[in-house]
Amino acid sequence: MATAISANKAELLAIADSVAKEKLIDKAIVIEAMEDAIQRAAKNRYGVENDIRAKLDPVSGDLRLWRVVEVVEAVDDYFKQVSVKDAQKLQKGAVVGDYIVDPLPAIEFGRIQAQASKQIIFQKVRDAERERQFEEFKDRMGEIITGVVKRVEFGHVVVDLGRAEGVIRRDQQIPREVVRVGDRVRSIILNVRRENRGPQIFLSRAHPDFMKKLFAQEVPEIYDGIIEIKAAARDPGSRAKIGVISHDSSIDPVGACVGMKGSRVQAVVQEMQGEKIDIIPWSPDTATFVVNALQPANVSRVVIDEEEDRIEVVVPDDQLSLAIGRRGQNVRLASQLTAKAIDILTEADASEKRQKEFVERSEMFQNELDVDETLAQLLVAEGFGSLEEVAYVELDEIAGIEGFDEELGQELQSRAQEALERREEANRTERRALGVEDDLATMPYLTEAMLVTLGKAGIRTLDDLADLATDELVQKKRQEPRRRNEDAPKRDQDKGGVLAEYGLSDEQGNEIIMAARAHWFADEAAAPAAGASDTGAAGEEDAVAESEQ
Repeated sequence: MATAISANKAELLAIADSVAKEKLIDKAIVIEAMEDAIQRAAKNRYGVENDIRAKLDPVSGDLRLWRVVEVVEAVDDYFKQVSVKDAQKLQKGAVVGDYIVDPLPAIEFGRIQAQASKQIIFQKVRDAERERQFEEFKDRMGEIITGVVKRVEFGHVVVDLGRAEGVIRRDQQIPREVVRVGDRVRSIILNVRRENRGPQIFLSRAHPDFMKKLFAQEVPEIYDGIIEIKAAARDPGSRAKIGVISHDSSIDPVGACVGMKGSRVQAVVQEMQGEKIDIIPWSPDTATFVVNALQPANVSRVVIDEEEDRIEVVVPDDQLSLAIGRRGQNVRLASQLTAKAIDILTEADASEKRQKEFVERSEMFQNELDVDETLAQLLVAEGFGSLEEVAYVELDEIAGIEGFDEELGQELQSRAQEALERREEANRTERRALGVEDDLATMPYLTEAMLVTLGKAGIRTLDDLADLATDELVQKKRQEPRRRNEDAPKRDQDKGGVLAEYGLSDEQGNEIIMAARAHWFADEAAAPAAGASDTGAAGEEDAVAESEQ
């Protein structure tokens, strides 16, 4: 019998060692799983209501089993508590609050108990293995890893990473790339998420960061930090652009990335299945960087609209198709690289656009300021584009225009202010006709024109405004880069917020919404006070009734 027990002990420890090494987890976790399984089996044998503990010695393999009871004055739970009198029989000197250990004999494992214990151990080990995988990979996001294709499921590639599995989803693969089971593939760890079924490791071969990391492996100057990749954009499997800068004036960043006879860039191109890569010198000056990003097209000039966060690029007529690229690829990648929306115009387009804007602004000044055509055109030629600019600019800027004087400048500013007041009154009348409450006019940053826009969108009360999210109110429209005069209709990638056209920031939008919600919090604060007041009044009525009796 002793021999059998020793064999069982040795077998338990051997199993624990084997599982720990195979699953690359701590042996203590396997021992703990075994103790848990034995503990549950003992509860099934002696009663699940009991507080039963099991302890397996990791060195000798000795197994101890015991029940724990608490000494109390009045017993409520006879399975986990014992009176002082009965406790004295088990342990002399026991007092209230003590815990008494009641040893239990070893249990026999039948087939059902053994199967249940096996499942418990497997589950614990599986959980520990998943946690180990998550801890190993969670800090490796952004790292390039090599694995073997294990299987392909519904277009998604499952990769064996050695100690775990990763998946390259269909949208993160290089288009038209064919992978087979057993192929070795390199990819970047895009994300690691903890989920119920275990850690999910998402890989990518199409992300711009994959290209960045490949360059860092091929170009020592990038790895050492001498050259920095400031921006990258990809059309996976077709073309890519990267913007690089050198922190050492003696090193050419473009040449270093290309390498001797193109050896460095070709190594990256081969890994990316022949994807053509434009290496562009990065510049802190937005206009210069945009010009570089649109290579190989030549650019005549760049106009930056900071309010709309858009850039207009004028190119010679013969460079238009080159600047746009096949199916708009070149301008699209340049837009992604610079994080700006880019419009491509020819010289003729730009001239027509400027002429149209000049005529529209001149007519607006003629009508609103009641001046002749020559004076209105002179204002536009000097860079004035709105009534607000005329009304609130420094007087010297108007009076300093050739042919103007201070008296004329004051008169123009006065007329501009009156025109703005007329607009405001007209908007106020329209706003009230739409049923927009006056309370909305007290909100910060909102003008009468904005309130009209809100009214047309069906937002007419404080509650309507308070129900909006910040992006629903002020988010700017984002549009695909395109030619300004192309016949195809403009496609919005995002319709934007209700007040997107007014250029309010997210902070301002949030402040507006919180101001609209203020009355909600005031009502909530008033409700308990009202309840307390009602209770006090009821108490007074009861006291009066008692005194009358």
